[in-house]
Amino acid sequence: MCAEFIKKTLTRDAIQPNMDDYASACRRFSWESAKTLLDGLPGGGLNIAYEAIDRHADGKKSAQRALCWLDKQGKRHDFTYGDLKKQTNRFANVLKDLGMMKGDRLFSLCGRIPALYIAVLGTLKNGSVYCPLFSAFGPEPIQSRLSIGESKALVTTSQLYKRKIAKLRDQLPRLEHILIADLAPEDPSPPGTHNLNALMSSASAEFEIPPTGEEDLALLHFTSGTTGRPKGAMHVHKAVLAHIVTGRFALELHESDVFWCTADPGWVTGTSYGIIAPLALGATMLVDEQEFDAERWYKILQDEKVSVWYTAPTAIRMMMRLGTELVQNYHFPQLRFMASVGEPLNSEAVIWSNEAFGRPFHDNWWQTETGGIMISNYANMDIKPGSMGCPLPGIEAAIATKTASGTLEFIDQPGQQGHLVLKKGWPSMFRGYLHEEERYRKCFVGDWYLTGDLARRDEDGYFWFVGRADDLIKTSGHLIGPFEVEDVLMTHPAVAEAGVIGKPDPVALEVVKAFVSLKPGFEPDEDLRKQLMAHARKRLGAVVAPKEIEFRKKLPKTRSGKILRRLLKAQESGLPEGDVSTLENEE
Repeated sequence: MCAEFIKKTLTRDAIQPNMDDYASACRRFSWESAKTLLDGLPGGGLNIAYEAIDRHADGKKSAQRALCWLDKQGKRHDFTYGDLKKQTNRFANVLKDLGMMKGDRLFSLCGRIPALYIAVLGTLKNGSVYCPLFSAFGPEPIQSRLSIGESKALVTTSQLYKRKIAKLRDQLPRLEHILIADLAPEDPSPPGTHNLNALMSSASAEFEIPPTGEEDLALLHFTSGTTGRPKGAMHVHKAVLAHIVTGRFALELHESDVFWCTADPGWVTGTSYGIIAPLALGATMLVDEQEFDAERWYKILQDEKVSVWYTAPTAIRMMMRLGTELVQNYHFPQLRFMASVGEPLNSEAVIWSNEAFGRPFHDNWWQTETGGIMISNYANMDIKPGSMGCPLPGIEAAIATKTASGTLEFIDQPGQQGHLVLKKGWPSMFRGYLHEEERYRKCFVGDWYLTGDLARRDEDGYFWFVGRADDLIKTSGHLIGPFEVEDVLMTHPAVAEAGVIGKPDPVALEVVKAFVSLKPGFEPDEDLRKQLMAHARKRLGAVVAPKEIEFRKKLPKTRSGKILRRLLKAQESGLPEGDVSTLENEE
């Protein structure tokens, strides 16, 4: 862990940070006063799509670029706010004509194509509920989520329908409408499906958003647990207030920005910050249809003049493996702010990005359940590489232990680890797990939400991720957080990625075991294994350092980039693997 500060990001083009001073911003802020950032529906109520599209399209931003989409060949297709209003109105009318009502659930199974973004916002306009699916899901996780979510409609592509949906139709009696998004209007659609573009071409571009309230269900996001059944976290239209506030404070978004969130649209970041936040703030949102390619990404950052970039630690580590030579062939004078999300960002990655781009990635922390960023490194604050940062204004975070009676005891002593808890009341807090009220209630103790993460807070108020509560390693009476060990291993020049678990041991209860993938040019031999162990022992001490290191070509990760420690542990112990539906490249 590196506790040295990287000095706060200097602004470019005379754009001042949205937060002047952290302490005073926290004192002044209230969610009630932040409501002035919203317009609200003209007839009363609140709707995410209206805040993201219509209020801009009906004003001076109608001709401004809202969505800049790059197809797989790199060709740019621009959509203004006025364009998106018409297209999302058409989609809402399609749903209305199909009998989709307020509260009915629409799922998407698509890659990053314009129809996906139009479908999300059109669904919300109609008062229906939107739920994303990973396009890489296999039939089983698709079936389970569509069933649990009681999907009435699905937007997908012809290939994904053929490969993954057609065989499931008999198992999904509630699924009434399948909309194929990639057909020309004149093309026939598969039997039992609709040609979306044909329906869109005949739908009206005028639509009046029906009354929706702050607490009306808007979004349903599934997240995997340590046990098999996925959980459907429910979010309401009021969440847009948190998306706007966090977009301003944590991501430094301004109206003039070209913003690129690389997150897959199949997970919560791809909705909260890949769609809602940038549009609600009136910025230009960039979307690339193609998968990761470092040289393509650098070219996009340069040619599209991206000013704010939000990506994942996995992508950053992949860029690190290629070194700084490639990135230095490109120039990014407009790139003002870079942020990361998905799993804790190792200190080495923060330091590398500061060298490679001339500015660091700002890590932040949040969950599917929180709906938006809760803890972050801000543009106007120094960064401690490896730290989560400080709580957002309006968010009260604490470190606590749980007593035998089920109450919380709060830890004020800096450096002492415990459960990371958040005080209820922020707008994007999930309102429940679909059909699982008891599971939801167990997430709270009084007014406090139990995140399931372990953390500590230092003397400067920065929070540091330790690990998931069920990832903590207990060895010979010591509690060890896997991230701290992973962070040190990542500082070795041979290591590309590391995942650390507790391996059962008859004497010590558990011993620390590390799984390591290497950068190109390094051989997984015994000599390197000894070097890594010595490196870890020197930095961590003999108790904390791994007792075993296993080399792997690739570590198991979710599509959002999180290393699946529980899967490594299950494989090591010969236990059931649980829910692997979000596993990277799972088919």
